[in-house]
Amino acid sequence: MPTVTSLDVSAIRKEFPILAQQMHGKPLVYLDNAATSQKPKCVIEALTRFYLMDNANIHRGVHELSERATQSYEAARGKVQRFLNAAKEQEIIFVRGATEGINLVAQTYGRTHVGAGDEVVISALEHHSNIVPWQMLCEEKSAVLRVIPINDRGEVEFDQFEKLLNRRTKLVAVSHVSNALGTINPVRKIINTAHGWNVPVLIDGAQAVSHMRVDVRNLDCDFYVFSGHKVFGPTGIGVLYGKEKLLEGMPPWQGGGDMIRSVTFEKTIYNDLPYKFEAGTPNIAGVIGLGAAIDYLDHIGMDAISAYEDDLLEYGTRALENISGLRLIGTAREKAGVLSFVIDGVHPHDAGTILDLEGIAVRTGHHCAQPVMDRFGVSSTTRASLAFYNTREDIDALVAGIQKVKEVFTV
Repeated sequence: MPTVTSLDVSAIRKEFPILAQQMHGKPLVYLDNAATSQKPKCVIEALTRFYLMDNANIHRGVHELSERATQSYEAARGKVQRFLNAAKEQEIIFVRGATEGINLVAQTYGRTHVGAGDEVVISALEHHSNIVPWQMLCEEKSAVLRVIPINDRGEVEFDQFEKLLNRRTKLVAVSHVSNALGTINPVRKIINTAHGWNVPVLIDGAQAVSHMRVDVRNLDCDFYVFSGHKVFGPTGIGVLYGKEKLLEGMPPWQGGGDMIRSVTFEKTIYNDLPYKFEAGTPNIAGVIGLGAAIDYLDHIGMDAISAYEDDLLEYGTRALENISGLRLIGTAREKAGVLSFVIDGVHPHDAGTILDLEGIAVRTGHHCAQPVMDRFGVSSTTRASLAFYNTREDIDALVAGIQKVKEVFTV
């Protein structure tokens, strides 16, 4: 296992131009990575290079620009396949983000396999994007949405999950890492248990892929989704991984160009995987930028990133636990880089505003996870979320900023 000294964080920070600026006359401390991550120069340059040198539509073009664009686009698919350790490139579907990936599965696999009286199981930790699509499906199909409860630490109650599974269960959809609390769910155990009932599992990996190595074959998940912008790539691009056999049996979600093999007014024959699910001109630059981000992470090493961030999270947890009047929300034994908290007598939005004046960027609100907030009896939290370019000095600045918040509200 790499040590925390495996990363040259000072050198890494120089690769992210945005981190060098000041906010309100203070050095920027960016702790909003769970909302979106910053982009290294190599990703920005990949986007610029495409538009400067290779801009053309992909597939079917016979001219040089189109062939270059197609080659870069499909090369990125191979990079994602290796990043997730998927069995085949055809199992990688490009979408706009994790949200669209979940909706695609709900509206294709879900509509095909879920009927009246059937059940879909999610957890009480989910982001709204892994709640609402299943609610919509269940309402349409007269099915039932079941929810795995969580304990006071923010961990799923696994024994209750086991009790929810039955012959009516048609799908389980859970997050790999909670965006609101940082809880790492026991997804492999969840998958194995669900498969014991022949129930497929979708994993929302939006908050996981930037923090840890993900191996979809080792997990044996049936679907896995993530967003490019959470993993140091561009916005507007994401990935749906699905097992080939499942994807083959799913109907297309959108109709249009590139998802067809042949069209007549009488009948359309759909294209092969993965193109069956990629209708229309895609976010070509975004895919290429995502490929550059994956190259960058591969160069640094996900194991080194995980080890460094684990140490940083432990340091941050200790520091915040020592602040009187501050309560951490979410204290799971297995966590990724999220520190979600409330301060006595201070609304999270007020805390975030004062921290911003100190140059510290955090997220405040319900984090698109209102059921999580309800479970802990709060309307919102202040959330500091980490990446491998953050430092202990960033944590120290956060602590000093919180003291400023407390000073303002105790005068």
